[in-house]
Amino acid sequence: MYKLYGNCIIIFVMKQHLVEHGTLFISILKWSVLASIVGVVVGLSTTFFLKALNYGAGLSAGFPYYFILLPVGLFFANLAAQLIDKEAAGEGLDKVIHAIHKEKSIIKLTVAPAKFIASIITIACGGSAGKEAPPVQVGAALASWASRLVRMDEDDRKKLVICSISAGFASVFGAPIAGSIFGIESLFLGQLSYDVLFPSFVAGIVAYQVSLSWGINYFTSKITVFPVFSEGVFFKVILAGMVFGLVSLVFIEAMKLSGKLFDRFRISLPLKGAVAGIVLALLTFALGDRSYLGLGLPTIESAVQGGYVPVASFFYKILFTSITLGSGASGGIITPIFFVGASSGSVLGRLFGFDPATFAAIGVAAVLAGTANTPISAGILAMELFGVRIGTWAATASVVSYLMVGNRSIHASQIVAALKSRSVKVPLNVEVGDAEAVVSHRSKGVLGLARRIYPGDVGKS
Repeated sequence: MYKLYGNCIIIFVMKQHLVEHGTLFISILKWSVLASIVGVVVGLSTTFFLKALNYGAGLSAGFPYYFILLPVGLFFANLAAQLIDKEAAGEGLDKVIHAIHKEKSIIKLTVAPAKFIASIITIACGGSAGKEAPPVQVGAALASWASRLVRMDEDDRKKLVICSISAGFASVFGAPIAGSIFGIESLFLGQLSYDVLFPSFVAGIVAYQVSLSWGINYFTSKITVFPVFSEGVFFKVILAGMVFGLVSLVFIEAMKLSGKLFDRFRISLPLKGAVAGIVLALLTFALGDRSYLGLGLPTIESAVQGGYVPVASFFYKILFTSITLGSGASGGIITPIFFVGASSGSVLGRLFGFDPATFAAIGVAAVLAGTANTPISAGILAMELFGVRIGTWAATASVVSYLMVGNRSIHASQIVAALKSRSVKVPLNVEVGDAEAVVSHRSKGVLGLARRIYPGDVGKS
């Protein structure tokens, strides 16, 4: 009898295990297929977009003063967004994050053509914007539409849209692992959504392979000069991370200020684009330098290969990008972040007496970590683009930059999920753009001294 009872228990336990692991097996198969479809769609849209963008940029580059067409170009870019879908205006990734958190991951299909057309016009005419947002928004719109077509529930639709972020980043920049992590790390400040980790990896890797197979060439530059580890060098990297954090903070605040200024203009979206185009054209004439127009890839490549970069380059790129995207012109923000990180890193490398290329590569990762609150994917990105040996330095600077920025982000729709410091209190589960930080009265040291000297001014942002 006892033997029969024991056998029944064993059979019951085995049955439970079979049900559990059978369910997991089916889930893995399901998301392998769905995420692969997203990866293929985003990979193809990335390929099509980048080839069209290269063609358009090639046409304009043949004319030395092509930037005089900026007022007209940004007028028509914004007009396209206004006529087709206004969600295509401005920086695109933040719109996708907002839809995930606030709109049940519902994105209208009309965003796809609007973003595609407006972004090509914006960047080809010289607007300072990035190239990752169009594939991300196109993929997100298609994923959202398809999920509603087949009546998926909200959770599955959310996963598909998140996969489009991972796939877009991976296929645009040639960094499949960093892109896969970025898709889930960019949603929350201080939290990773592990339930989307596997689909994000599948989508990112597939999208990258699709774009690679269709002839997209990715820039990589293996860093070969590294400082010998010592306490002094390590401290300088930490100090550099603080500086990169401050640079990130300037970028975030400049974007916020530009958006507010353009919102005050009681004119149509196309006219805002024309005004921004006039300002950018005049700035380009005044500086006598076209490096800050468009994607700015030559400067990024030069910086991480050890070329000379003017000291104020990062500031001018921030200025040009904030004017472009603040006016509603369409594009992304990640490529300008790379420009700002590489140029500021090159300057810091020269200042600290280190190889400028090494610090430029570190800067790319650290400014991405600071502006987007994505230190993990930023450190991985540095290793994918510049070699594994940069990882120690890039990860250190990225984490410091991430902390230095505080509870701010280039993507105002990020949700605050964790505190960066117990001494800086912010409400949780609200968008970064709505979070107001207050320094705790328990904090000591420099902040406590500052509060005693300037009561009422310290601790608020």
